[in-house]
Amino acid sequence: MLVDFFLHLKNRQLPVSTSELLALLEALQARLVSGSLDDFYLLSRAILVKDEALYDRFDRAFGEYFQGIEALPGFDTMIPEEWLELAARRHLSEEDRARLEKLGYEKLFEQLQQRLAEQKERHAGGSKWIGTGGTSPFGHGGYHPEGVRIGGESVGNRTAIKVWEQREFRNLDDTVDLGVRNIKVALRRLRRFARKGAATELDLDGTIAGTARNGGWLDLQLRPERHNAIKVLLFLDIGGSMDDHIAACEELFSAARSEFKHLEHFYFHNCVYEGVWKDNRRRHDERLSTWDVIHTYGPDYKLIFVGDASMSPYEISYPGGSVEHWNEEAGALWLERLLATWAHAAWLNPLPEADWSYTPSIQMIQQLIGKRMFPLTIDGLEQAMRSLSR
Repeated sequence: MLVDFFLHLKNRQLPVSTSELLALLEALQARLVSGSLDDFYLLSRAILVKDEALYDRFDRAFGEYFQGIEALPGFDTMIPEEWLELAARRHLSEEDRARLEKLGYEKLFEQLQQRLAEQKERHAGGSKWIGTGGTSPFGHGGYHPEGVRIGGESVGNRTAIKVWEQREFRNLDDTVDLGVRNIKVALRRLRRFARKGAATELDLDGTIAGTARNGGWLDLQLRPERHNAIKVLLFLDIGGSMDDHIAACEELFSAARSEFKHLEHFYFHNCVYEGVWKDNRRRHDERLSTWDVIHTYGPDYKLIFVGDASMSPYEISYPGGSVEHWNEEAGALWLERLLATWAHAAWLNPLPEADWSYTPSIQMIQQLIGKRMFPLTIDGLEQAMRSLSR
């Protein structure tokens, strides 16, 4: 199995070596991990991948190879405790879910403060205390229409309005081979050519005319190379529900890199607030002030957001609504400032357009951006480029 996995990584252009494969084999023989596929993933990534920029490529290759496999063969393992905890989560009917009350932003945090003061021990299941499973709005692994996720990974409900943990996001791979070349073709609708820089390209028409004027003596004429003069600011939503759309966003990012000479990109999570970043590995240490971005780039730039706009409405409309930190001003205010600075703007959404009307936050973003939200499809891209060209 390991040899086939190793060859699969090589086929996916990951620079893994035989010595690293042997080191992984020794680690497995020493029982450094159990039969858990998650443990094997972390161990194999630590040994085989030496460059963090390749983590995303490794994740895709790992997922392809181990699709449908839940545990490594040949390991006698006990059922992990966290599996038992999550098993305590109730399977709720639609009627049960409808009966759960949304507390509202202020009341939710009032109750959280009370629970923190009163709770003295760990809890699993139930509807009140901070714990795992159950229908309490505090903890992880359960279900509630609004809540604060504390520790643990999301189980996919995506109803938390605040997350108390440090999450790591990965940069999009801008060297990925495009699966759909038509993305480039669609982006080329946004073009305005200009000749700038040093004169390095042969001007054939000018050379012929100059030679004719020079009595037949060759007169070479050079001119600057012709480039697309369009300037683009690309704001990319990363992490959370956007993990489902990494492949599509990487294809778009790669195409934009090759099509636009003047391209600046920034990352945000769910909604833009007072800070953005350019490197997800340093997003906590090297944040850029959104005010600085506004004051750095001129009004001739085109503004493009890429995100599913799927979040708690509080993240858009409330100070402190950010799922990860306390924002002094509402996300809607920052979006309005960006749109006031760059009049030519569009939002690309990877979710199917037919689903937009079911998510209140998408409708709020559509309203803020003036109905300039387009699906992340070839037709949607062409519509967005036409809108930005006006």
